[in-house]
Amino acid sequence: MSRKRIALLAALALTTGAGGTAAAVSDVGPAAIPCSVDYKVQNQWGSGFTAAVTLTNHGAAKGGWSVNWSYTGNQKVTQGWNAKISQSGSAVTAANESYNGSLATGASVSFGFNASYDGTNALPATFKLNGVTCNVDDGGGDPDPDPTDPQPGTRVDNPYAGAKVYVNPDWSKNAAAEPGGSRIANQPTAVWLDRTAAINGANGKMGLRAHLDAALAQGAGVIQVVIYNLPGRDCSALASNGELGPTEIDKYKTQYIDPIAAIMGDSKYANLRIVTTVEIDSLPNLVTNTGSRPTATPQCDVMKANGNYVKGVGYALNKLGAVPNVYNYVDAGHHGWIGWDDNFAATAQILKEGATAEGSTVDKVHGFITNTANYSALKEENFKIGDTVAGKSVRESKWVDWNRYTDEVSYAQAFRNQLVTAGFKSDIGMLIDTSRNGWGGAARPAGPGPQTSVDTYVDGGRYDRRIHVGNWCNQSGAGLGERPKAAPEAGIDAYVWVKPPGESDGASKEIPNDEGKGFDRMCDPTYEGNPRNNYNKSGALPDAPLSGNWFSAQFQELMKNAHPAL
Repeated sequence: MSRKRIALLAALALTTGAGGTAAAVSDVGPAAIPCSVDYKVQNQWGSGFTAAVTLTNHGAAKGGWSVNWSYTGNQKVTQGWNAKISQSGSAVTAANESYNGSLATGASVSFGFNASYDGTNALPATFKLNGVTCNVDDGGGDPDPDPTDPQPGTRVDNPYAGAKVYVNPDWSKNAAAEPGGSRIANQPTAVWLDRTAAINGANGKMGLRAHLDAALAQGAGVIQVVIYNLPGRDCSALASNGELGPTEIDKYKTQYIDPIAAIMGDSKYANLRIVTTVEIDSLPNLVTNTGSRPTATPQCDVMKANGNYVKGVGYALNKLGAVPNVYNYVDAGHHGWIGWDDNFAATAQILKEGATAEGSTVDKVHGFITNTANYSALKEENFKIGDTVAGKSVRESKWVDWNRYTDEVSYAQAFRNQLVTAGFKSDIGMLIDTSRNGWGGAARPAGPGPQTSVDTYVDGGRYDRRIHVGNWCNQSGAGLGERPKAAPEAGIDAYVWVKPPGESDGASKEIPNDEGKGFDRMCDPTYEGNPRNNYNKSGALPDAPLSGNWFSAQFQELMKNAHPAL
């Protein structure tokens, strides 16, 4: 939308159809326009639509804002982001959030929403800012185009907004076969490409092209794909080791990434948004599990020295990011791993190294994902990091252990800011994997713990019921978390189910296999622990199969302890 055109618009005449037209009644200077509104329907389907609204203030600076409009049809706002949106009948009000209330002269603020409708989706005719009527642009044809305007086919800000997300038939079939599983079998989960054979399909599972074709058949707008096959993969967790040795970077590039990029780049998939989760638990290992740290492993030292994690991530981002409809999200650990001062900024820096290696740039990174395949609670509501009990800070409790974050939302939002500071673009978005972090059921605390000590206060109130925040394998008592949804919090593009619920984290005993997967004692329920979990029991479920294989007992436990409940 040309900024020159916005400045000249003084009034708007709209048709009642979806393709409204705007006409400037008179040429007036910017001083005569108190505000302007750019209202665009980004996506529309049979019973709903997604709208993006940009408000520009041409008047005096404002410490708070509220935009009002009315519909002539039966449109109902169902979900909004970056504004507090309420509706009474046909009248809609969008008010600022606490973080975006300040609006200087000439400044703009954007927000969006999903809505339902039936019949025609007529555009609003009038918008008001704090009671004063604005001019409006309907997003129709621009007789004075600006060459800097986004062109068709360019990436959208949030790939999940207003889009149907692909349901993986392989996972859905397993879920539906479980007693009670049909309640969630229609949820979107990610496709994992955890070895080269998975690209074409292995062990009875669909290959990448088959999934992309199925996504088109479903009418999906988004498909989620996990890129997970680095040389020397998961140097600190034997259960998820991979097929490539530490030095096999060339195989990773030519036999794994290149074929994936070629398939994703097929023009038949050009209108499908492909969201990638790039190399889980890789780069953060180079910060926390190397050198003189008590958690260091020889395998991680090797991968830091040879640089193949950094090179591999950079190559993947560069090749996949060259496909216009691919959205790369890089794994960024979770609060119980990266939230300490020693890890926080250093991890952002190593992620920047990966994003700028092998010809890649930060422009190839659309965002980051936290809590992938982990269990950290989304929000801990019964205690805050700033609370004190008996003269001691919550940070001094055994559970928090001087971490600066208590849950994934606070961590993801803060780490997003750190990533921008490290040199990533200011519009990056975050994803949070909520597939197994609900912690509901009978053990979920109803309120804070007793204030006898800081430990009783935290332990009695925390939703996350793990023995230790470092426990990660098939956790007993875990439950399904928030269902996938777009734009749930500021800076968060979506809650997603990247780890398919019911697929094992690792075998609870050694199982011979040809996938390169080892036996990690953290998956053994009898294990007494190591420095990473402060020598606590592993908290793992018994009788687990190899990672990625279906684990019926875990699936049933996740449903039983779901929060929100099923």
